[in-house]
Amino acid sequence: MLCPADEAGVVEAVRAASADRAPLAVEGNGTKRASLRPVQAARGLSTRALAGITLYKPQEMVLSARAGTPIPEIEAALAERGQMLIGEPPDFSALMGTTAPATLGGIVGANLTGPRRIFASGATRDHVLGVRAVTGHAEVVRSGGRVHKDVTGLDLRKLLAGSHGTLGILTEITLKVLPRAETQATLAIAVDSLAQGVAVLSAGLGSPFGVTGAALLPEGDAEHGLSGPTALLRLEDFFEFLPHRSSALRALLERFGTLRVLEAEASAALWRAVRDAAPLGPVGEEEAVWRLSVRPQAGPAVAAALRDAFGARLLLDWGGGLVWTAGPATAAAHEAVMRAAREAHGTFTLFRAPDALRASVAVLPEEPAPLAAIAARVKAAMDPAGVLNPGRMRAGA
Repeated sequence: MLCPADEAGVVEAVRAASADRAPLAVEGNGTKRASLRPVQAARGLSTRALAGITLYKPQEMVLSARAGTPIPEIEAALAERGQMLIGEPPDFSALMGTTAPATLGGIVGANLTGPRRIFASGATRDHVLGVRAVTGHAEVVRSGGRVHKDVTGLDLRKLLAGSHGTLGILTEITLKVLPRAETQATLAIAVDSLAQGVAVLSAGLGSPFGVTGAALLPEGDAEHGLSGPTALLRLEDFFEFLPHRSSALRALLERFGTLRVLEAEASAALWRAVRDAAPLGPVGEEEAVWRLSVRPQAGPAVAAALRDAFGARLLLDWGGGLVWTAGPATAAAHEAVMRAAREAHGTFTLFRAPDALRASVAVLPEEPAPLAAIAARVKAAMDPAGVLNPGRMRAGA
């Protein structure tokens, strides 16, 4: 495993790989190695040595850090100044069976966003102000800066975010950050069905009370005393304002069913679990995890189809529009997931599975021919020798 100590070392590694036509398996701490397709590469390259916060301007709410910086390190620095990462990045170490923390480059490269996406104006990529990266040409490119109003040239920031290291190796990232709320509370409403649960979430999200998390636990959460299907709505605010908002939202939702309120740390712990997909329970070595993105109103029907197909364990986030499911790592289960996503006019991701399944099936939906052609041209322009994470997202790409 190559582990360059600086950006120049990344450039040299890519130059050598391109000259030798020897593909690189690019990663940070390897926390998502079991996701998407296995990369067939002669060498591995980790950015974990490219670590450290390089700029932090609390007054401007801007932070820059090298790609290998662990997310907990960044969160700790922000917490000291009462600030936070907007995207609420998840920690999938338990889900993936790893112990290393996720890195900033890994979170941005996979465009991973937690429950706050429904409130904080989009995905992680939408809060990236600037990036530095090494392309397959062994050239350093820069995109963006320290402000949102940057309209110069191709927006490589959003192109690289979510590309899973197939277009360039992120070396430094600049993010907008936000103030952290002083406290939080969660309204947990017992519901009769997933359809009623989504109705509760929609009512909360449609209210004027600033809901920052809306999830549905089909089996409840025994650790927090929640039994049966439970809808969760999170509020975050200053100590003096939260009680009023919580009471008003409670009055709006009491008609749906039995309601209880989890305060402060109990609420925070519950949402960390939702963020990290922990309600799916322990995932065995011969099991798989999928993520489906659909219209929230379609979430209950998708969940029912997956339960009927293979007894899926489920978690619904983002108001019901993000469906997490776990089950047997079989071609039949994967086909059921693809069918459910297709019938709901949504998308799917094979998020974790044994190598044999990941290598033999489509881990993402097939792109329409015009989009596939554009993607191929972008890949050829950014990585002409095809040395960066080949096959990570699609076979032969």
